[in-house]
Amino acid sequence: MNTTARFRNLHQQPGQPLVLANVWDAGGARLIESLGAQAIATTSAGVAWSLGYGDGNRLPFDELARVVRGIVRTVRVPVTIDVESGYSNDPATVLERLQPIFDTGIVGINIEDGADTPDLLARKIEAIKQRDVFVNVRTDVYLRNLSPDETKVAETLRRAELYAQAGAEGLFVPGIVDAAQIREVAAGTTLPLNVMAVPGLPRLKELAQLNVRRLSAGSALSQAIWQHVADLARGFLTEGDSALLASNSMGYGQLQAMFADARE
Repeated sequence: MNTTARFRNLHQQPGQPLVLANVWDAGGARLIESLGAQAIATTSAGVAWSLGYGDGNRLPFDELARVVRGIVRTVRVPVTIDVESGYSNDPATVLERLQPIFDTGIVGINIEDGADTPDLLARKIEAIKQRDVFVNVRTDVYLRNLSPDETKVAETLRRAELYAQAGAEGLFVPGIVDAAQIREVAAGTTLPLNVMAVPGLPRLKELAQLNVRRLSAGSALSQAIWQHVADLARGFLTEGDSALLASNSMGYGQLQAMFADARE
């Protein structure tokens, strides 16, 4: 079984959602892999922030490609990449721009509708599916409040059907938290449902019972790390407290060992 097929199978385990602790660089990917992750996923926000850019299609594509190459080199589990809206409104151009990323050996991508029309994203999916890659399509019905509350489930399922017909293999609905709505969306689509960790989301065991097949951290880990570094750095800058840094760190030897077998 090749890596892409293994990744697809990770979405077909009833009662065992695929949990993705989204990363933003090669070192973080290796750390998450060492903790037992079955696959690695990126966060577009985390990648952008780590390179000094804002989120929202602002990251230069060659910068993203460099990060992806590093991640794929560093880990051995399947890798899926957040490509935001595909860096173009022209489907053929989307495919052309993503070719260098596909050539790294990734198995999947996340691509989103955002404020664009569902028809446009469907055409992008059709173009991308010329490659054997798992397309997890993100719809922002909840995240961007694109529909009145009473029609959000129906609108999500309408888009899901359109995207499935275009070749999507997974449905990502960030922002949904209500258990009844999660159950209804999961039951109303043939696509494995992916939800995102946000306050109010049910715990993993309940999500499994609701037939969720994938749980993503999104940018949450990145945001937590930025806050943690800010807290430590603030204390160090104001007090010069070396003990504070030492008590909140992984050992040098532990980190060196983690990368001892890194591929060139």
